[in-house]
Amino acid sequence: MPAPIITLDRVDKRFPNGLLALQAVSLGVAPGEFVALLGPSGCGKSTVLRLVAGLEPPSAGHIAAPALQARADAPTAFVFQEPTLMPWASVYDNVWLPLRLAGMSSAEADDRVTRALAGVGLADFQQAYPGELSGGMKMRVSIARALVTRPQVLLMDEPFAALDEITRQRLNADLLASWQAAELAVLFVTHSVFESVFLSQRVLVMSARPGRIVAEVAIPEPYPRSAAFRTSRPYLDACNELSRALEAAHADVPT
Repeated sequence: MPAPIITLDRVDKRFPNGLLALQAVSLGVAPGEFVALLGPSGCGKSTVLRLVAGLEPPSAGHIAAPALQARADAPTAFVFQEPTLMPWASVYDNVWLPLRLAGMSSAEADDRVTRALAGVGLADFQQAYPGELSGGMKMRVSIARALVTRPQVLLMDEPFAALDEITRQRLNADLLASWQAAELAVLFVTHSVFESVFLSQRVLVMSARPGRIVAEVAIPEPYPRSAAFRTSRPYLDACNELSRALEAAHADVPT
């Protein structure tokens, strides 16, 4: 395994109100690796992403991203739970936005924007507006907007949680195709055991607050992963192992 592109070493996060959200969190993500953070709402998964993205400072411990810090053209992209699109702007302009903020004109960005939209199946919707799109299509736009920056790291915070199961499974498959094509590292937050096993190479299980990494399960099955993988013995075995790890990690948490 190559040296991690992101490392958290015994990281704590305490908010100004005194809440200790994370305690001694240590993890690493290698270049090109797909890692899932699994746990129920409130265990600190999203806080980990925000720390990695630099949106929050840690209270203790160390966060390192040496490869990203060494290259100005290797950004970290963030896909939130909600698509966060500009409703007054076209799909094209929403995807162009990060490049525009970086000083790139529409003409200069056109090829990258067009390719990003084609990559998520929205080549024919460039001039549509967010209000004309389904929830799944809006999330595709959000993913295209992240990928158009050509990041080395993609952070995803339960992006498919609000979607129906059919759309969610389709977007899972599309995400894996984009990940393999772009050769980027992905840190993916989810509360779904089934989604984490289908997508990732490793799943990290988080405890109840204060969040800690309490288990790691490798998913060594090869890619691409078809729909048939969801009914295979390795898939079911990994789901059962993770379900037991989650139950153990949260056995004493009040409901």
